[in-house]
Amino acid sequence: MAPSPDLSRWLAPLRGAWTWLRRRLADLAGAWHPDTWRARGPLWAAGTVAITLALLLYLLGMYWTSEPEPFDVRAAALEEAGGDEQRLVPGYVTTATVIRLMRTLFDKPGGYLSNDRLPPVSLFGTYQMLDNIPSWEFGVVVMVRDTAHVLRNDFSRSQSQGVEDPDLAEAEPLFNFDNDSWLFPPTEREYRRGINHLRRYLDRLADPADTRTQFYARADNLSELLAVAGKRLGSLSQRLNASVEELRVNTDLAGDPAARQATAAPGLVMARTPWMEVDDVFYEARGYTWALLHVLRAVEIDFKDVLEKKRAQASLQQIIRLLEQTQREPSSPVVLNGDPLGWLANYSKTLVSYISPANAAIIDLRNLLAQG
Repeated sequence: MAPSPDLSRWLAPLRGAWTWLRRRLADLAGAWHPDTWRARGPLWAAGTVAITLALLLYLLGMYWTSEPEPFDVRAAALEEAGGDEQRLVPGYVTTATVIRLMRTLFDKPGGYLSNDRLPPVSLFGTYQMLDNIPSWEFGVVVMVRDTAHVLRNDFSRSQSQGVEDPDLAEAEPLFNFDNDSWLFPPTEREYRRGINHLRRYLDRLADPADTRTQFYARADNLSELLAVAGKRLGSLSQRLNASVEELRVNTDLAGDPAARQATAAPGLVMARTPWMEVDDVFYEARGYTWALLHVLRAVEIDFKDVLEKKRAQASLQQIIRLLEQTQREPSSPVVLNGDPLGWLANYSKTLVSYISPANAAIIDLRNLLAQG
């Protein structure tokens, strides 16, 4: 049966596109034929190889620049626990989430890219060809470093005089290793050593016979993590806002009449992120908020009783919702950087509109936790 006239009208463009594609593929196959190379000469052959290689590297780069999808923190913890629900003691989900964050850097498309020196990521170390995902990776690493620091100094210790956990004491400096070391040693090796120490801590934490390994889910401990996250978000907000030049009042010594600083600074400061670094700051902020989002989801589980007692669940959930908005997929393949209230969007300013309220909500949550 012949297709209807309406259907034929809709299929015609598709048939035309398929015909064009087949011809281009035939041309490409012909360009690689040995007879064509002999007829056109060595310059033609070299140009064909170079163009094809550049196209393949471009497509590979596009695939590698895709950001990982969010994961279920409780499911990740169960995976670490071998499916045993009894092992999900306080602190298990948070620690397992940190491990999963680092594993994601290695398991995503392209693996860990920040220290690559070869195309399509880098031009043999002389020029960074793909800098968006390495900036995203750095944001994740910074959040992991912050959480590892709090794990070592607060979550695992009952008081300031408490003895630090040996595995956490080893893991934190390993995660603070240079994030773009290619060799001697490569960054991945040091980070994996840090993961192994976290796993040893996790195994001892879930062992009921080991009473010396602890995770203290207390309000003051959680406040320490939130304080660090709040400072990071505040810094990212300032850097994102500087995507467009703005005049700022210097508030470094505000609120303390006796405060002094080492070097005098002007009362008005002109802030501006260099044009070539705007996208780096944007993706670093996306990476940090992506990792923070997962850590706070884990905190919601491990600190459930504390949050309920302080009536702080809604405040934490509001922070999580705001951070979820930072992970919306951009509609443009490039980071748009238009003027405020201009015709062109400004992605950095849009991200700030979610990060700044999240930071304010963190301050409110800390105040709630401090109340008796």
